[in-house]
Amino acid sequence: MSITNGDAKKTIGIFNDSFPPIMDGVSLATKNYAYWLNQKNESVCVVTPKSPNYSDNEPFPIFRYTSLPILMRKPYRLGVPDIDLEYKRKINKIAFSLVHAHCPFSSGKEALRIARKQQIPLVATFHSKYRDDFEQSTKNKTIAGMMTREIIHFFERADEVWIPQASVEETIREYGFKGKVEIVDNGNDFASNEPISPLKAAARKSLQIADNQLMFLFVGQHIWEKNTRLIVESLAEIKDLPFKMFFIGVGYAASDLKQLVNDLGLNDKVEFVGMITEREKLKQYYTAADLFLFPSIYDNAPLVIREAGALHTPSVLVSGSSSAENITDNFNGFLTEDSVESFSAKLRELINSPEKIQEVGMNASQTIARSWESVTDEVLDRYKFLMQRKWKK
Repeated sequence: MSITNGDAKKTIGIFNDSFPPIMDGVSLATKNYAYWLNQKNESVCVVTPKSPNYSDNEPFPIFRYTSLPILMRKPYRLGVPDIDLEYKRKINKIAFSLVHAHCPFSSGKEALRIARKQQIPLVATFHSKYRDDFEQSTKNKTIAGMMTREIIHFFERADEVWIPQASVEETIREYGFKGKVEIVDNGNDFASNEPISPLKAAARKSLQIADNQLMFLFVGQHIWEKNTRLIVESLAEIKDLPFKMFFIGVGYAASDLKQLVNDLGLNDKVEFVGMITEREKLKQYYTAADLFLFPSIYDNAPLVIREAGALHTPSVLVSGSSSAENITDNFNGFLTEDSVESFSAKLRELINSPEKIQEVGMNASQTIARSWESVTDEVLDRYKFLMQRKWKK
């Protein structure tokens, strides 16, 4: 697909610092925004940093710019678009109708630059707990506070700020943002009406899960902020019971997490799969799992809970966390306190309640798994309203 200026249809730009092969919730949101806008015959492109030794194969254009590795946050990249003259030559030829930034870093600054230059709307979605990331990487709360203020300054310059669920407003307000926010839900590309029982049976057979075993699953960055230590320590409390646990993802804490598993004598029950970029393969793990373990109090509106729920796999979450906002205990998920004692007790209880797990999984599939196509219909309506409002000024 080519994009030209002149009389051609103007382009919606989706900007983010992560995009496949980097797989996280915001990366998937970026991809699905672009994919479904393209499916609806909108001219759309993605702008993101380069990823070494990777070739894009999407039905929409992707404009990548020079990047450098972030050593403490592999596989993430530090984008430096200002030095990439070839990228600049291409991007400056595009006539945009609207730009949407899914992060406030290099891609977000590019979206802001283009919005100001072309006098078009800038939408910015606040996805993450940035201050937690800054504190982890700098080990200095003062520096992290300064960086957070700069982030808020970026969102203050957007025409509209979106958040993926209501509880995220508490975080952005805590950071100092005083403007208006709009709640725009995330979607799910696993949402389906397909019968789940035969799919689960086939997935469990493929992963060699015994009939008497419960399968637990975690998908996400292997970092301490996601409460991964609590998962492992809780599993150690129930290692007398039959289960198999899979960790999928990468992160700075991966090696220490593996060592913790070894130290607690869980090597025969816990497996680290690494990064999975193939969605169908990842879907197999979600489908086979009985419970998705996600005690993170760090995440805002995590997509992984919705992905698991779409495949009838309910999550075990910490009560009061942003992750648990749309969850009612024992209805479409399970809630515990933020402690090894509470989390492990819930797992021990549920291992003996397979019918309850099945019932709650069904409810999760019906209540938290909205399709990306449906979300994109809403997004497009909001885009069109913003563009009309901008043109009237």
